[in-house]
Amino acid sequence: MPNAPNICEKICECSMVDSKPRLIVITGGPGAGKTAVLEMAKKVLCQHVTILPEAASIVFGGGFWRLSSTSARLAAQKAIYHVQVEMENLVIGERKWHVGLCDRGTIDSLAYWPSDESTFWQMTGAQIKEEYERYFAVIHLRSPTDLQGYNHKNPLRIETAIQAYEIDEKIAKAWVGHPHYELIASNENFLTKAQMALQLIIKNIPECCRENLNLKNNNKFGENQTL
Repeated sequence: MPNAPNICEKICECSMVDSKPRLIVITGGPGAGKTAVLEMAKKVLCQHVTILPEAASIVFGGGFWRLSSTSARLAAQKAIYHVQVEMENLVIGERKWHVGLCDRGTIDSLAYWPSDESTFWQMTGAQIKEEYERYFAVIHLRSPTDLQGYNHKNPLRIETAIQAYEIDEKIAKAWVGHPHYELIASNENFLTKAQMALQLIIKNIPECCRENLNLKNNNKFGENQTL
């Protein structure tokens, strides 16, 4: 079914009903591995976890003009911000899932914002405290360098490895104040990095889901699970 929710594949018997779903941000600069980690999470987490699409991919993949002028970049980031907010509001409003895994969060736009940070808050009407409060946890995957395997093949990715690093630094600056911010360094072995990210995701899903999926006491991801 086109445009259907992207729901994780395992089945658990957890009957917990959250008053508000937990939103967990998976962020990082270009090429950090967010998409791959979310695909792996889909295989091992349960139907109570849904994965939100990246707002920037919705916007640019849907035909929004990608121009280099300041006005165009401001327009694009405002569009991305509002798409992100409404996708999250949809998950919260549906009350069908315990967790929404977000491919980036609202203030990732700060890393791409072409003007003073103060204008971001003015133009979006957002406040940093409220944006942090939207999210249960933030997991930041660092972008790799060229030597660590930066991927230039994504057709929507226009950044060089150096530009990706600079964006990644801005993402860290935006999110570091979140009370549950976790940083995962890049690694030449991507599976090591992915396993660390998956362990943090598992740590932040409801306990009843961890228990039903037999994930609670695993010291290493993949010990009792297969991808």
